[in-house]
Amino acid sequence: MKHNLLHLTLIFLLLFISGLAQAANLPVPKPPAIGARAFLLEDFNSGQTLAAKNADQRIEPASITKLMTAYVVFKELRSGNITLQDMVTVSEKAWRTPGSRMFIEVGKQVSVEDLLLGMIVQSGNDATVALAEFVAGSEDSFAGLMNRYAQDLGMSETNFVNSTGLPDPEHYTSARDISTLTRLIIREYPEYYGWYSEREFTFNNITQENRNKLLWRDDSVDGVKTGHTDSAGYCLVTSAKREGMRLISVVLGTDSKSARADTSQALLNYGFRFFETHLLYDADTELTTTRIWKGAVETIPVGLSRPLHVTIPRGQYEQLDASMTIENRIIAPVSHGQVLGTVSVRLGDSDVSETPLVALQDVGEGSIWQRVIDEALLYFE
Repeated sequence: MKHNLLHLTLIFLLLFISGLAQAANLPVPKPPAIGARAFLLEDFNSGQTLAAKNADQRIEPASITKLMTAYVVFKELRSGNITLQDMVTVSEKAWRTPGSRMFIEVGKQVSVEDLLLGMIVQSGNDATVALAEFVAGSEDSFAGLMNRYAQDLGMSETNFVNSTGLPDPEHYTSARDISTLTRLIIREYPEYYGWYSEREFTFNNITQENRNKLLWRDDSVDGVKTGHTDSAGYCLVTSAKREGMRLISVVLGTDSKSARADTSQALLNYGFRFFETHLLYDADTELTTTRIWKGAVETIPVGLSRPLHVTIPRGQYEQLDASMTIENRIIAPVSHGQVLGTVSVRLGDSDVSETPLVALQDVGEGSIWQRVIDEALLYFE
């Protein structure tokens, strides 16, 4: 009896473990149905798209525009052209700008830091125009800066006419371009990104709450920006981090404040539930060495110029397969960062990632004698 009970218990455990293994490898379901004109869900580190609809379609961004306004101002701060303590005199144009407001007063002086908080937390159009005029002299000139940076960042479906996102037929962007910009702000300007999680800001004795309601609903959310006009609908860019995995969702053109929050939450939950991100290789870490001909040394270390992250369905990490392809004949001189091959990552029959394999050091030409010997050896290769 005891033997039979033990036997049945073992069978049950095996079936249970097998069930867990099968559950871990279940196909990823379709993304949730999202009532938006366009949306995109991407992993921050790998850049992999997890869900999308019309992600490259040109669409009106409303106040999501202010992400690029902030990016330009952050670059000016980093370069030392302006400081957070600089005082900005409010113009009549800035004061009269319609839409959401920080309630600055014409002719008064406001610090760059307060204007940034008024733009980021309160979405103040008046603060945004004041910043644009301070940085570039006029809002038109500032829009030129915005477009130059958009072009540099590869935001091919973007054109800005103003700094605020007020409607204009020639003012547009795409969900993918917005995600690209958001990723750069988070990565390059962590000292300022924290402002996007501020729930309220008080200026001139007027306290306004951040319009991103997910900051109250989900502790993993730490940004980023809302937007709304009658023509653009309700928009929301969100970033959240759970257990080291960060996702960015872009939802454009929903029909209400609650809809943009609910759909963004649904996308984030979907991504965190069904996917996981892994760091496979760090930047500037030697992965292997390879022969270099006619050089001052015979071998050269190779690796990656940036970390390699991959995002895959949960429970499938053990099925990843990575391989390296290196050029057959590498001839000196070689410069640090020069592409010498590729690292390919596959999951089953699917390509997950292909990343350039680069030289991790400079190698100059060898002596005349070394070059002659290697030339002879190459002849027989």
